[in-house]
Amino acid sequence: MRWLFAVIVLLVTATASFPQTPPSQQKVDDLVRLLQDPEVRTWLETQKAQAPGRAEETEVDVTKWEAKARVRIGGIVGAIPRIPAEVSAAVARVRQDVVNGGYASLLFVLSGLVSIGVIAEFLFTRYRRQRATATATAGRLLPLVVFGGVMAVVFFAVEWPPLARIVLFVSLVAIVGYRFASAIIGLAAERPAVGRRLRLFCAGAIVAVSAAVLSRPLLIDPSVSSAISYCFSLVLLLLALESVWSVSEKSSRTKIGLTIFIVALWALWCVGLTGLFWLGVYTLVLPGLLRAIESAALEAIPSEANSVRRVLVVRGSRAIVVLAAVGWIAATWHFNPNSIARSDPTLTVISYGLLKSVVVLLMADFAWHLIRAWIARMLAASPEGAALLPAEAARRGRIRTLLPIFRNVVAVAVGVAAVLIILAQLGVEIGPLIAGAGIFGVAIGFGSQTLVKDVISGVFYMLDDAFRVGEYIQAKTYKGTVEGFSLRSVRLRHHRGPVFTIPFGELGAVENMSRDWVIDKFRISVAYDTDLNVARKIAKSIGAELKADPELGPLFLEPLKMKGVEEFGDYGIVLSFAMTTVPGQQTYIRRKAYAMIREAFIKSGIEFATPSVHVGNDDRNGAAAASATIVDIRNKMQQAPE
Repeated sequence: MRWLFAVIVLLVTATASFPQTPPSQQKVDDLVRLLQDPEVRTWLETQKAQAPGRAEETEVDVTKWEAKARVRIGGIVGAIPRIPAEVSAAVARVRQDVVNGGYASLLFVLSGLVSIGVIAEFLFTRYRRQRATATATAGRLLPLVVFGGVMAVVFFAVEWPPLARIVLFVSLVAIVGYRFASAIIGLAAERPAVGRRLRLFCAGAIVAVSAAVLSRPLLIDPSVSSAISYCFSLVLLLLALESVWSVSEKSSRTKIGLTIFIVALWALWCVGLTGLFWLGVYTLVLPGLLRAIESAALEAIPSEANSVRRVLVVRGSRAIVVLAAVGWIAATWHFNPNSIARSDPTLTVISYGLLKSVVVLLMADFAWHLIRAWIARMLAASPEGAALLPAEAARRGRIRTLLPIFRNVVAVAVGVAAVLIILAQLGVEIGPLIAGAGIFGVAIGFGSQTLVKDVISGVFYMLDDAFRVGEYIQAKTYKGTVEGFSLRSVRLRHHRGPVFTIPFGELGAVENMSRDWVIDKFRISVAYDTDLNVARKIAKSIGAELKADPELGPLFLEPLKMKGVEEFGDYGIVLSFAMTTVPGQQTYIRRKAYAMIREAFIKSGIEFATPSVHVGNDDRNGAAAASATIVDIRNKMQQAPE
C-alpha cells in the first residue's frame, strides 16, 4: 500500500508542471478513497512525526523575521533621500489630473468645499441659538456633524477626476476628524497647555495617516512611503516626549518611566510589531480617554445616579471605546503576516482568546451594572415609613429584604459565568472542570454541613417570609432589629446597640414583633376602695385623647381600654389595660399612657396599691408579727419575676 501511494505521489508531482486535461471524476474518487484508507493515514502521521522539531521551525521563523526587519529598515533609511523627488512627482500627477478634469487648482477646490461646510455650520449654530439651548457637548459636536455632512453631500454630488477625488476625500476626512478630536480635547483637557499639545499631536498623527493612505493611489514607492511614515513618527515621538517633560506634573522618576515606555513603543512600531505597539498605546491612552468619553457622554445625556439610563450612557460609551480598541488590535494581528501572534498556533489561540475575554468581561460588567442600578433604584423607591398602609409597608419590607440577597446571587452568577467563558475562549476544556467542581462541591458539602445548613435554612426563611429588613424579631436569646442578610447569616441590632450576626441554622423559631399589628397589655394595682366605674371612664377618656393626638393617633389601630379586674392582689385590685398599635410603637405609646393615667388617677382621688403593715396596740407580739410580715414581703418580692 505504501509503494502504491508513493507511485501516485510521484506521478502527480511529475505531471503537475505540464498542461494536461483535468483527470476524470473516477480517478479523483479513487484518489480520495485511497487517502481515506487507515493504513495510508497512519503512514502520513508517521511521516509528519518524523518532520523537523518545533524549535527549529520557530528558530527559522525568528531568523526570517529578523532578516526581513533588517532589510526593511535598511530600505527605509536608503529611501529617505528620495522623498522630495517622489512627493514632487505625486503632486505633479495630481495637478495634471486636476487640469485635465477642467479645474484650476486642487487647493482652490478644497478651500471651496471647506468654506461651504463652514457657512452651513455657522447658519446651524445661529439657528440653534435662536431656537433652543443645548449642553456644551452637543453645542460643540452637532455643528461639526452639519459641517461634515454638508461637505459630504457636495463632494458626492460632483464627479471629480480620479486622483483629485481620492485626495479630496482623504483631506476632507482628515479635516473633519481633526475638528472632532479638537472638540473632544477641548471638553476633556483640564489645562489649556495640555489641550494645545494634544491638538498638535492629533494634527501630526492625522497628517501622517493621510499621507500613508494616499501613497498607494498616488503611485509613491512603498519604501519612500515607509520612509515618510518613519519621519512623521520621529516628529510625533519628539512631541510626545516634549509634552511629558514640559506639561506633565508628575515626578521626575515617573517622567523617566514614561519616556522609556514611549521610546519602547516607537521601537516596536519601527520593527513591525504593530500588535504589541497598539497594546502599549491603549495601555497608555485608554484610561484618560475613557474618563473623557464618560464625562462627555454624561454632559451630553444627563441622567440621575443609580439609573439604568446612566449605566447605558457611561458603561455603554466605555464599552464602545474598548471594543473599538480590541477590534483594531485584532485587525492589526489579522492583516499583519509578520505578527508574533500568528507565528505559533498556540500563541494565536491565546492572543485571540485574550481579546475575546476582554469582550466577555465588558459584557459581564455591563450586565452587572445594569442589574445593580435597577436594584439600587428599587431600594431607593422603597424607603422605610411608619405612616404607610400595612400592605404597602409589607411590600416595601419584602423588597428591602430580598433584593440585596438577589444582588449577591447575581454577582456570583455573573462572575462564575464570565470566568468559565473566558477559560473556554483561552482553549481550556471547561466540561471536565465543571464536573470536577461538582464532585469537589459534593465533598465540600459533606465536610461543611453546618454551612450548607445555614444557607438552606436562610432560603426557607426567605420563602416563608419570616422576617424582613427593619423588623424587630426574637430568636432564642437573640433579639433586635433586622439590619441585613448574607447567604448564611442575619444581622440583628439590639435596642441597646450591640449587633448580633447569627447563622440561619442557629435561629430556630422566630418571634416577629413587627408584623401587621401589636396588642400591648399592662396592669396597674389600685386600692381596694377604688371606684371601678370611675377608673374605666378615666381609661376611656385617656384612650380617646391619645387617639385624637395628631402624632400618636395614626399609630393606633384600637384605642386604649380598661379590660377590667385581672385579680385581687395582696395589697389591692389589679386592673388590666390593652391597646392595639402599629408594630414597634407600643412601648412609646405605653409610656405616654402611664403618665396620663397617673395624673388622672391622682386628680380623681384613686390611690395606687402599696404594701403596708397594720400592728394592733394590745398585741404584745406585734413587733414580732410586724417583723415576720416584713421578712415575708421581702421574700415574695425577691421571688417575683422581673
